[in-house]
Amino acid sequence: VQLQASGGGLVQPGGSLRLSCEASGLTLDSSAITWFRQAPGKEREGVSCISRSAGIDYADSVKGRFTISKESSKNVVYLQMNSLKPEDTAVYYCAASFFVYSCSLRNYEMNYWGQGTLVTVSS
Repeated sequence: VQLQASGGGLVQPGGSLRLSCEASGLTLDSSAITWFRQAPGKEREGVSCISRSAGIDYADSVKGRFTISKESSKNVVYLQMNSLKPEDTAVYYCAASFFVYSCSLRNYEMNYWGQGTLVTVSS
């Protein structure tokens, strides 16, 4: 199983970025995908997740600004990030789990992890 996160970069406050998580070795019909982030000196936190049946959850800190979606035919999950703030600066990771009816924002419940992509929000 491989999870490839991409799309990070430098953006000004108020700007937007779209992250992608491309999965191989598993299908989105059998897996839930969660986006995490880890800022320097802070613990990794769950940002958003999408279940097999496209159920969705968000951390309070990103509700109304971030949108998660998936394109099952391409085995890709997206994280659209709008109205970015400097405190969104972090390395963003995607991870997979095998929840049947929901998804999780808890890192200890993940089965597979991808490498991270750096998002920097700065003027």
